Parts: sequence; structure tokens; C-alpha cells
Amino acid sequence: MSYNTFGHMFRVTTWGESHGPAIGCTVDGCPPGIALSEADLQPWLDRRKPGTSKFTTQRKEPDEVRILSGVFEGRTTGTSIQLMIENTDQRSKDYGDIAQSFRPGHADITYHQKYGLRDYRGGGRSSARETAARVAAGGVARAALRALVPGLTISGYMVQIGTQGIDRSRFDAAEIERNPFWCPDPVAAADWASYLDQIRLNHNSVGGVIEVVAEGVPPGLGAPIYAKLDSDLASAMMTINAVKAVEIGDGMAAAALTGVDNADEIRMGPHGPEYLSNHAGGILGGISTGQPVICRFAVKPTSSILTPRKTVNQSGAEIELITKGRHDPCVGIRAVPVAEAMMACVLLDHLLLDRGQTGGLRGRIG
Repeated sequence: MSYNTFGHMFRVTTWGESHGPAIGCTVDGCPPGIALSEADLQPWLDRRKPGTSKFTTQRKEPDEVRILSGVFEGRTTGTSIQLMIENTDQRSKDYGDIAQSFRPGHADITYHQKYGLRDYRGGGRSSARETAARVAAGGVARAALRALVPGLTISGYMVQIGTQGIDRSRFDAAEIERNPFWCPDPVAAADWASYLDQIRLNHNSVGGVIEVVAEGVPPGLGAPIYAKLDSDLASAMMTINAVKAVEIGDGMAAAALTGVDNADEIRMGPHGPEYLSNHAGGILGGISTGQPVICRFAVKPTSSILTPRKTVNQSGAEIELITKGRHDPCVGIRAVPVAEAMMACVLLDHLLLDRGQTGGLRGRIG
């Protein structure tokens, strides 16, 4: 299979399958001299790992990451960093019934049509298990960003599950880590618990919307045409399993605005230009403005459900199929740490690209 790598200067290649012995990634392009240890990466993986609440898959994986290369005496060497996470709680027998059948909504049928074979155990390479490797790579990116842009922060959270959204007037950033949904609205979080319980008991699943915001992003990251910061962000988020739509800033809602409403007006502040709004999501013409970079994406409902669905098998016979195993009633919940990781990887990539082209020089204003 080709195309397992993303990034320009900061490049990540992931490897492994859901039910194989291990998954991991090779990170290339990380600057040398960055303080990095397994203890720096593990907290990010702990946030993504399965089995942390009844609202996620009950597969129990410690997701302990090992650094195999690229770090010496606690600092990156500038060579490739190899990261490995062992799989310890596979139940491949859960998937024996679908070895010759195609689960509706899954990549089973397209993998078979493209390659003529597939690893049916948990989806193999197409499983969301692969995203643990991205979170590990995102930990490397965060460590580098912390050294190169100390004030930069990245925060992801859920703004909608199914038909139920948050009330932004109740937005409390401190609440995000206090509930299993990464929800900044405590009232919505309580409602979601009851809602998702009912979805789960009905052998069903539901989708969600995740928002990820990077603050302290310097202006000037990105390029005008084929390496736009927003196009690379959209591409990165679309590679996350089950993501079906991506927005930057106001996104689709911008189509309902007038030019007067949509333009982010500018005034001079004590430290340079200041924007009076942020409909653009911190990016204009593919280049960061210095405002918060805001990205939002929609995750479809988990396709693995216990309700029978119509499909076909490999011989072409029409059948009904129940997908057994341990699955997330809303896979979007665990997509939050993955979104943060992808944001970190893209921002570091563009920071390194900018340093290579401009050396960090900027046009003067005022």
C-alpha cells in the first residue's frame, strides 16, 4: 500500500494494523536538540487510548510508546525518530464472521476492490487504531513547537454529538478535561451522557463535530497556492478515520454572510495589526494571520453496530450482517486528541517550511 506518509519538512510515516503485533511511526525532519522522552509522549496517548469510559470501545490497550531511535541523552539528534506501540488486547476471533463479507459503511469493500485482499481483523490498516501512531508523532511535534514557539497552544473539544450541540455562552475551557466527551459545556456534557447511553443500548451509533484551535500561531505560516496552511490542515483532518467534512473558520456558514459581515476588519494595536473578528479562522490566502487558527470537522457515525444491515459477501450473495466486537458508539470522542496531534504536525511542518524559505523575516507594518 502506498501513501503512508504526510508532511513536507516534518514528515510522518505510520505503519502497522489493528490486530498486528504493533503499530507505530517514523518521524523525519524533527529539528535536533529538542528535549524529548517517552514521558513527554505518553500523556497524549493516554488521552486517546480506548477503554477510558463506557462511551468508547472497551478494548483495553495501555498504548505505551517506545522511542527506538532518533533520541540520544534526552534530546533529538535530527535523524529519524522511530516510535512503536505494541498491541496487547486483540480479539481477532470477533471478526471471523466477516472474513468473506463486507461491512456496510466500512472500507472492507473498497480495500478488496483495490487490492484484491484485506486484513479483516478489526479493519487492519483502515482501523482507527492507526491514529495512536499519529498522536505519538503529534507529541514529538508539540515538543518541538514548545521549544520554537513557546506561547503556542492547541486545544480540541467536541461541539456536537448527533443532533445535540453546545451552548457557546456556557463555554468553559476548564470543563474540557472533566468529562468523557471533551465538551466545554457542562450542561451539554450531562445531556450527552444520557443521549449516548440510549444510542448504545439501541445497538446504534452517532456522529459528532470536533473543533480544534491553535492560539499563538505566528503570522506568515503557509503559502499562497499549493501549500496553503488551510488546505494542508483540511487534508490532515480528512485523513482521520470517519471524517466526512472539514471547515476553517466560519466554514460553510460563510456562504450565508455578506462581504460586510465576513471581512475581518483591521486596526493598529500597541504590538501591530489587530483584527476585530476572525471569520477567516486565522488564515488568509493560505497564510496565517497571527489570530487563532480554527478548524472544525464532522465525524460520521461508527459503522460497526449490532443492528443488522444489508450487504453482500465476496461471492456476491446478498446477506444481512451484524458487526460484533468492541466499538465506539461515537468514534468522534476519541478523535479529539487525534485532531490536536494533526494540528501540531501541520503547524510544525509549516513553521519549518517558513524558516527554510524566509528565515523568519516578515514585512513591516507601522
